[in-house]
Amino acid sequence: MKILVTGGAGFIGSHIVDRLIAENCAVVVVDDLSGGLLANVNPAARFYRLDIARDDLGPLFAAEKIDFVIHQAAQTSVPKSLAAPDDDCAVNVLGTVRILEASRLTGVKRIIFASTAAVYGAAAALPVRETAAGEPSSFYGLSKLAAEKYLELYRRLFGLEYIILRYANVYGERQGDAGEGGVVSIFARRLAAGQPLDIFGDGGQTRDFIYAGDVAEANYLALVSPRADAVYNISTGTETSVAALAALIAAAAGRGGETRRLPAREGDIYRSCLDNRAALAALGWRPRTRLEDGLAAVYRSLAAVGGCR
Repeated sequence: MKILVTGGAGFIGSHIVDRLIAENCAVVVVDDLSGGLLANVNPAARFYRLDIARDDLGPLFAAEKIDFVIHQAAQTSVPKSLAAPDDDCAVNVLGTVRILEASRLTGVKRIIFASTAAVYGAAAALPVRETAAGEPSSFYGLSKLAAEKYLELYRRLFGLEYIILRYANVYGERQGDAGEGGVVSIFARRLAAGQPLDIFGDGGQTRDFIYAGDVAEANYLALVSPRADAVYNISTGTETSVAALAALIAAAAGRGGETRRLPAREGDIYRSCLDNRAALAALGWRPRTRLEDGLAAVYRSLAAVGGCR
């Protein structure tokens, strides 16, 4: 089977590409390199530099005869979505619609869509289940929720299968500083530079940190699953406070972790944790990587490229 991975030069997308290549899949990567790096792309994949919100995707889909799409390309920053909601919408909504149209017109069988915990907003009960109402508190969460609705309607109108994976806070090697799990990368880089770790607010805000390798496995299992047209949380089901994260990554790095408190950021949810039991039951997926081990891997990866001295 031939699989197109949008955003495949990015942080999460490149981990997914590596997982697919390990299964001997034929992989095509589309990325505009605005956030990804060509060096992240597995050399066994075929690469196209295209912007999903602006470039004509039809010729690529037709020429490559794509069977499945794993749609990772997105604007993932909450602050950026609040500062420029039009740009956020252009990538996350219009870009997704363009992928859907190209898929519909060329006979793609299924789309795996990267969504987010941000679609839930500040949920009253934790861990949040997939059945919880979507009440996003940022334009990022809203644009992802809108894209989900497009997938559902494309299925009803045109028969295009989908699986939506709502990620918790993803972290891992190759991560930049943007996105929901970017705090891990930021903390690692600041530790390496001997700088204090900035904590916005009181430090008690929690996140559900999930390792990128585990997310890649979830995407592969969603791709081969006999079930379709479903939504699954991809998470650990465990809350970790930002203050605790700072201590954990300092311990993983073997360095002191001085912290500095800054005002809370607009649009940030105070507590977040996702229930992952549906993915376990339907996909046979479970997170395998302990947070301590994942943080150590992130720090080692920085050291390997000279980021930690």
